[in-house]
Amino acid sequence: MLLSTTDIVVGKEIVETIGLVKGNSVQSRNIGRDMMAGLRNIVGGEMKEYAEMLVRSREIATQDMEEDARRLGANAIVGIRFSTSSVMDGTSEVLAYGTAVRVKE
Repeated sequence: MLLSTTDIVVGKEIVETIGLVKGNSVQSRNIGRDMMAGLRNIVGGEMKEYAEMLVRSREIATQDMEEDARRLGANAIVGIRFSTSSVMDGTSEVLAYGTAVRVKE
């Protein structure tokens, strides 16, 4: 599956636009991560626990989006975007979305 944040795939011709595809992941914090992040919040520094959680969420959302595109018969996704939001206290959602297309092989 070819993935692109632009509306084209350089060197490939888009022969069919299939439609919107998306994937999402909702992750919650846990007490161990919260304690470590709380300490870093006091002394300063990168909150690696949360960064790792968001990386994992992006990967899951991207995989779900790719599966959605495959089900529709696409071999590429263009115009990919990511969005994050807080669903409720202590949880975050990562949404990945783009346009499923078929490119000439």
